[in-house]
Amino acid sequence: MNCPYCSHPDSKVIDSRDVDDGVRRRRECVVCGQRFTTYERFQPAGLFVVKKDQRREEFNKEKLLSGLRRACEKRPLPAGAVDKVAGDIEAELYNMGKAEIPSTLLGDMGMERLKMLDNIAYVRFASVYREFTDITQLKR
Repeated sequence: MNCPYCSHPDSKVIDSRDVDDGVRRRRECVVCGQRFTTYERFQPAGLFVVKKDQRREEFNKEKLLSGLRRACEKRPLPAGAVDKVAGDIEAELYNMGKAEIPSTLLGDMGMERLKMLDNIAYVRFASVYREFTDITQLKR
């Protein structure tokens, strides 16, 4: 890690602590003596989502979060509930140990968790995911 003050490539670790998703390290530059903090986190191997048209996209938690948040807009949910749902889905996907997962599995996992969290959010998510065009399709 280059020192952010003098750009020297060497530093020594003064303190290390585990944080939510990695390690926080306090470092000191061996040249200028300035201290700075770095964060290290585990980066899992690539996971790809196979779309309905057989295209492959790298899994993007932010894209999942965006869809879940849109379904949960203006709903009285506990703070962090949607982030937890997305994190749980991501963890389950990586624990499967597969390099590719179908988008249908991802959508089903989102629907399953939203159904337990909030029925209105579940219906909103399902209506977009299942591409309902009218109310009769929704009733089925």
